[in-house]
Amino acid sequence: MADMALSVAEVAKLADLARIELSDEELARLAPQLDLILQSVAEVSEVAGADVAPTSHAVPMENVFREDVVRPSQSVAAALSGAPVAEDGRFRVPQILGEE
Repeated sequence: MADMALSVAEVAKLADLARIELSDEELARLAPQLDLILQSVAEVSEVAGADVAPTSHAVPMENVFREDVVRPSQSVAAALSGAPVAEDGRFRVPQILGEE
């Protein structure tokens, strides 16, 4: 594996692109840390061959869905019974975006 040696100037450029303001001390501390991360990713890339599928989890995962079945529920009046303010069969909440 080649020595990447991410420079402080390169980290400063990345921070600028990401709109992150970093002090000189932070840049000096982050450069070797980010370089180590890049080296680690490069090592994994070398080990993972074409026969290894990319994964986001160590074990297979899948969503479990259930049928969307309409069932009896509480009435609108019951749902609104604990509301501080209700109006036209809905919860009344304070205006927040200047909408009418």
